[in-house]
Amino acid sequence: MRIIGITVGVLILILAIVGYSAIYTVHQTQQAIVLQFGNPVHIENDPGLHFKVPFIQDVVFLEKRILSLDTEPDEVVTADQKRLVVDVFTRYRISDQLEFIKAYSTMEAAKNRLDTIVGSKLRELLAKEQFTALLTGERAELMNRLSRQVSAQMAPNGIEVVDVRIKRADLPEQNKDAIFQRMRTEREREAKEERALGDEEARRITAKADRDRTVLLAEAKKTSEILRGEGDGARAAIFNQVAEQDPDFYSFYRSLQAYREALNSDDTTLVLSPNSDFFKFFGDIKPIEPR
Repeated sequence: MRIIGITVGVLILILAIVGYSAIYTVHQTQQAIVLQFGNPVHIENDPGLHFKVPFIQDVVFLEKRILSLDTEPDEVVTADQKRLVVDVFTRYRISDQLEFIKAYSTMEAAKNRLDTIVGSKLRELLAKEQFTALLTGERAELMNRLSRQVSAQMAPNGIEVVDVRIKRADLPEQNKDAIFQRMRTEREREAKEERALGDEEARRITAKADRDRTVLLAEAKKTSEILRGEGDGARAAIFNQVAEQDPDFYSFYRSLQAYREALNSDDTTLVLSPNSDFFKFFGDIKPIEPR
């Protein structure tokens, strides 16, 4: 009886071990791949309790959620020869479990591969861009391009890259002063060039304005001379017409003009004979008698 009891106990223990090895639990945030002798035979996405062949089949659990990979800061060189220390992070998820298992034996191996691809594509991308692209609105477009390139590289291996973003981009400590001075010199050179171009443009505009002013003044003077000549001719014609119609009145009018021009100043002094022709129109002036 004692031997039977021991045997039953051993059988129960073996059955318990076998039963425990035949079941596995999938969490709602996980997906499971059942492997038989290292080859995938089944994918289980539904959470709960599931069964497998004990001792023959193994289960590998993978995350359904979006995962994050924070890479180590890396030094890159931009197209304008600026050295930067760039720190990026990557968000990804496992999109194809079978391809993932075929490509990578563990999650650590997948992370190492993704980290290598991100660093390589980042250096390749920034090597074609100016340093200022990371400081302007172009930065978002650069990150989108980087995400697409990394995703295209990782997609055949069952990983979908959701996003790649730069957390920080700084100058190396030992290069900050030298780069600052070089940038300052470059900006001063650009400023001088822009100032020289501005001065040249100002001189060109001024010269054109002076030329246009000279032309306008010449045209105006020409027009005024023409009008003045036409006016003088018309006046002479009118005077000739008046002189022909009434010579005495014309002589009187011309004498009045002569008086006005000769006596237009308070200190004018003339020494002439009273019988001079200059005063001939004053001889017949009669005094005005008081009323």
